[in-house]
Amino acid sequence: MENSQTKEVKYAIVTGASSGIGAATAKLLASNGFHVIAGARRMEKLSELASTNSNIEAVALDVTDQDSVDALATNLVGKPVSVLVNCAGGAFDADSILESDPESWAKTYDVNVIGSVRMVKALAPLMKANGEGHIVVISSTAGHVAYENGGSYVAAKHGDTALARTLRLELNGEPIRVTEIAPGMVKTDEFAVNRFSGDTSKAAKVYEGVENPLTADDVAEAIRWSVMLPSHFNVDSLVIRPLAQAAQHKVHRISK
Repeated sequence: MENSQTKEVKYAIVTGASSGIGAATAKLLASNGFHVIAGARRMEKLSELASTNSNIEAVALDVTDQDSVDALATNLVGKPVSVLVNCAGGAFDADSILESDPESWAKTYDVNVIGSVRMVKALAPLMKANGEGHIVVISSTAGHVAYENGGSYVAAKHGDTALARTLRLELNGEPIRVTEIAPGMVKTDEFAVNRFSGDTSKAAKVYEGVENPLTADDVAEAIRWSVMLPSHFNVDSLVIRPLAQAAQHKVHRISK
């Protein structure tokens, strides 16, 4: 005999869902029963993503635009918003600090950090109203250890790490978990290419000789595991790397 009560489907909002870790996360959460709001600017890519699973809803979203974030939050009022995964971000230069463009720093900080702040401020009240929530901040090992020629990204990811740690303190006592996922070397189609302004040869050298860097699917699995744990179980910070990467500066590369 079937239970007459239908279990409410939880909503998971994933930013930066048009590619890479965001797209992989949207697919995996949708396949695990979440109704996924997949947000990004590139609607053509989101539409392709949504066609893979009926649990994925494509929504135009620009985390650097407050009006865009507010519009999303307004449409989610009254919905069982349970998970926010802040995947929107990226690196946009590989310059030394002395040779860097301050505008690139501003762009990197706005997308990675302030964008996440906008999303948290907009959706945390909906989680409180729902009686549960889980905020996931995708930082990086760059948010824990600095390295040369990555100043703008390192600074932004340190900001993401600080955001997660501060949120956890400020939300203590609320039914909202906060998790930082800090990946090391992850090979995706766009990250390194964007960092080197479209230069695919420079991007390829980042992963040269590394037999098995992490993939977007690997990071998505870490996210899925974290958000599907029992509600009393909080993963504060999860650092994940490929086996070949012992530290930021220590990567085993196979010579050809």
